[in-house]
Amino acid sequence: MNVTVHGRTRHFRTVTFDVAANAVLLIEQRLLPHEFRIVPARDFRQTARAIKDMIVRGAGAIGATAAYGLAQGARAFRGRDLAKFLAHVETVYATLKAARPTAVDPVNAMNFVRAAMRAGETVEEQQALALATAEEFANEDVRHCEAIGQHGAKLIRSGMNVLTHCNAGWLAFVDIGSATAPMYAAQAQGRKFHVFCDETRPRSQGATLTAWELAQQKISHQVIADNAAGHLMQRGKIDLVIVGSDRTLGRTGEVANKIGTYTKAVLAARHGIPFYVAIPLSTIDWQIKSGFDIPIEERDESEVLGAWGMAGVAKSGARASRSPGRVYARVANPTSGALNPGFDVTPAELITGIITPAGILKPRELWGRRRELGG
Repeated sequence: MNVTVHGRTRHFRTVTFDVAANAVLLIEQRLLPHEFRIVPARDFRQTARAIKDMIVRGAGAIGATAAYGLAQGARAFRGRDLAKFLAHVETVYATLKAARPTAVDPVNAMNFVRAAMRAGETVEEQQALALATAEEFANEDVRHCEAIGQHGAKLIRSGMNVLTHCNAGWLAFVDIGSATAPMYAAQAQGRKFHVFCDETRPRSQGATLTAWELAQQKISHQVIADNAAGHLMQRGKIDLVIVGSDRTLGRTGEVANKIGTYTKAVLAARHGIPFYVAIPLSTIDWQIKSGFDIPIEERDESEVLGAWGMAGVAKSGARASRSPGRVYARVANPTSGALNPGFDVTPAELITGIITPAGILKPRELWGRRRELGG
């Protein structure tokens, strides 16, 4: 993605690796859209915290971050004892896996890295293979997103109004994105369309991240309150819904995604609006047999009871000199608690199609094509 900062436009990836410093480099997404900053995670525990605290978030991005984090942890080991090294790698793996339990990409990414490492006969060889394979995973994520864009672009016609939920864009992957990939490809083909971005409470990734991406890309868009989608659908103002996924079940076609996705799918079905899910292959879980078995992350109640924002920001996006920076404001009644599930599960029958690097498939087609899709 090309990003313009202080009048200068450069290409960035969401996650990269500094070999010399053995550090994972991440865009600090909690500061967006008001400040663009690259921050280093200097050891695997910092990398896990960056995933848990949502410095980096989104299926493909945390998958690549976990892959790099595993390589980072492996490279930090000192010594030649292979048994001790493998025990250390197991600790690294478990730490990174626990950071965000609902998403399957980190587990798939780390399994991909560990499988490649087994070809090494020494600690040094396995360390080198870990980093090379993490790089391969990140590059494959980009290729998958490019293919999703190519297949999905045909769904978007000029004059359409498209709804998306949360952020399944460039910031949620290494580059390009999943739900946004068809939009970027359609724009490149000269089509003009409008995007409604659900704000996506409580973390507001639609309002902060997707809207920022689309503004950078100069795609027409507006942020809407989460509860406004039904009204717009009822009035015929939404033609298509495209969302991402944090875990898609290969056996059933069920999709776990940011809380509120299921609601949008029900509304779309009620109004006869096509509802598509865009995923790279790393998002498919071939093991779990039911959506009710997907672990749903319960996040801190403070996310629901208040909101984070940047104080002293003018309409233009320039920050006033008196600003204290990123601040939290309590919104809810001071004596009330909150329940904060981070994800919900959308049944296969509410999904029109799943946009994959291999093409647009019906949810129930995934299992029959599992060999082609890496299952």
